[in-house]
Amino acid sequence: TGKIENIQPFMENENFTFIEGDIRDLETCMNACKGIDYVLHQAAWGSVPRSIEMPLEYEKINIMGTLNMLEAARQNGVKKFVYASSSSVYGDEPNLPKTEGREGNLLSPYALTKRVDEEYAKLYTKLYGLETFGLRYFNVFGDGEFYKNKTASMVLQFGLQILSGKAPRLFEGSDKIKRDFVYIKDIILANELAINGDSGVYNVGTGNARSFQDIADILQREIGVNLGNEYIVNPFASQYQFFTQADIESTRARLKYEPRWSLEDAIKDYLPAIKRIYNSEFK
Repeated sequence: TGKIENIQPFMENENFTFIEGDIRDLETCMNACKGIDYVLHQAAWGSVPRSIEMPLEYEKINIMGTLNMLEAARQNGVKKFVYASSSSVYGDEPNLPKTEGREGNLLSPYALTKRVDEEYAKLYTKLYGLETFGLRYFNVFGDGEFYKNKTASMVLQFGLQILSGKAPRLFEGSDKIKRDFVYIKDIILANELAINGDSGVYNVGTGNARSFQDIADILQREIGVNLGNEYIVNPFASQYQFFTQADIESTRARLKYEPRWSLEDAIKDYLPAIKRIYNSEFK
């Protein structure tokens, strides 16, 4: 479901090969892993609500797709296998910050697929010696996410609202609804560091929780407007996560990961791309 334009800059690089395929097809995965030392497996279907509506599709894509990639990596002698997990595996665990090894009851088929992926990866490490690294991403935002539409980050969605002259639409009490927002460049850093780290499962966030109100305020300040805010009732309140925060001490110690981007600096860095999207798609 990605967008080909996102990788267009690499197409002329002689060290880059693009294989168009589906991770549900084992033969495609086998071909992609030939002669490869490291796999960074990011492919999955996101969206908790959609997973509740389509659990069978999530099993096929997120579980069988990842198992295909693990098996292709094993059979081709891949040295290390890094894959995208999710903070959703913590489920209803109430304690903060979220710490590896302290998970609760799962709340969606999506979360279940990520937990199963982690268990398969651990098994492949134990049985076959394939070093695996599960990166539990928290709330990721950054350039390249526009194609995700309604599941794109609120940084992008608020930014586009503000650039169109509208006050950002927030749920009531958004100053108290907090997430561990992590910039895409820190996600890339964590993937690079995992290649030289110890096999295991790791949180990837900033270790700091910030509010949705913070995002709207930072964006208005950086854009140079004061449009106020529009507050609406949260229709998902009964199943909504009101606070997430990653414990990244293990990631620091074992992967030497240190997030480089504060929310303020990341939004400032991302804003030119948001403006480019607005000018190309909405003007």
